[in-house]
Amino acid sequence: MASSLLQSARSSTFPSLRRSFNTSHTASSQRAMSLSSYLVKPAELSAALKGNAPTRLATSPRVIPLCASWFMPNDPEKRTGHEVFKKGHIPNARFFDLDAVADKSSPYPHMLPSAQVFSQAMRKLGIRRDDNIVVYDSAELGIFSAPRVAWTLRVFGHPSIHILNNYKLWVEEGFPVEEGEQSDLPESQYPESPIDPTKVAAFEQVKEIAKDYNKEGREGVQILDARSLGRWSGVDPEPRAGLSSGHIPGSISVALPELLDPVTKTLLSRDELLDVFRTKGVDPLKPIISSCGTGVTASVIDAALTEAGFPETNRKVYDGSWTEWAQRVKATENLIHKSQ
Repeated sequence: MASSLLQSARSSTFPSLRRSFNTSHTASSQRAMSLSSYLVKPAELSAALKGNAPTRLATSPRVIPLCASWFMPNDPEKRTGHEVFKKGHIPNARFFDLDAVADKSSPYPHMLPSAQVFSQAMRKLGIRRDDNIVVYDSAELGIFSAPRVAWTLRVFGHPSIHILNNYKLWVEEGFPVEEGEQSDLPESQYPESPIDPTKVAAFEQVKEIAKDYNKEGREGVQILDARSLGRWSGVDPEPRAGLSSGHIPGSISVALPELLDPVTKTLLSRDELLDVFRTKGVDPLKPIISSCGTGVTASVIDAALTEAGFPETNRKVYDGSWTEWAQRVKATENLIHKSQ
C-alpha cells in the first residue's frame, strides 16, 4: 500500500511541476523590474537595460550583461571566450573568465575559486551586490557556459541572477552589439561571501554514492551526466588526452543537445524539458547531482532543472566532474563503467 501511494505521488509530480514554476528566484527577480524569470529572452533584456542601464553614476540596482563565453580546449577553430567577446558583445557587458576566476591550486580546470578570489573578480568587474546580473554565452555555441557562471554566482550568494536565452538570438534579432575590450570600470566594494556547500558536490560524496549503487537501502541520489552519449558509454574518447571515457556507476546520460533547441541553441521550453527528464526516468522526489566533463555543461542540466520547476533543494553540481573522477578513482575500485 505504501509503495503504491509513493508511486502515485511520483506520477503526479511532473504535472504539478508543469503547473507551477519554482519560485526561489522570484523575490530577487522582481528587483530587476521586467526580468521576471531565471531565463530571459533578448527582448526582455533589451527592455530591462533601457530601464536599468549600468551607468557609472547609477546608484539603484542595475541590469548588467555578463559575458561567460568559453570554448573547449580542443576547439577546432582555436577560439577563446575573450577573443569572441572582443569581436562582439552586448553594450556595456563585462567578461567573466571561467579559467581565470578559479582555484589555481587545483589540478583540474576552472574549479570554483575561493571566496576571496571571487569577490576580487567581481570588484574588478565593477559589479555590486545589488546588481541584477544577466549571464550570456557566445553566439557561436548558444547555451553552453553561461549556466556555469550563473551557478557560480549562486554558489557565492549573489541575490539576482538570470541567464539570457540566448545571445545567438540577440544577434539574429538585431539587438545592439559593440566591439572591443570592456570599458574601464571603477572597482566596486563587492563583499566576500563563503561558498554555499548545499549547491556543490565533492569527489568524496560522489564516490560514496557510486559505491552504494545497486545496494539495497541506498540513498537513491541521481547523477545526471551532460557529456555525449558516446563519451558516457565509453565508446568515444574524452577531449582531454589520456583520460578514460565511461561513466559513474548508476549515472544517467542527459547529453547537452537533448536540452537545447537544435536550431536556436536555446534551452527547450519548460514542458519539453519535463518530457526529457521524465523519459530519462529522473525522479523529482530524489536528490540530483549534475556532472559533465569539467562542471560546465553540468550547470546546463542544473539550469534546465530550474526552468522545468524542479526543487532547488537537494540539487548539486559535481565541480570536478569526469575530469576529476577519471583521474582519482582507482582501477581496482571498478568505478568507471562502460556500456556496450
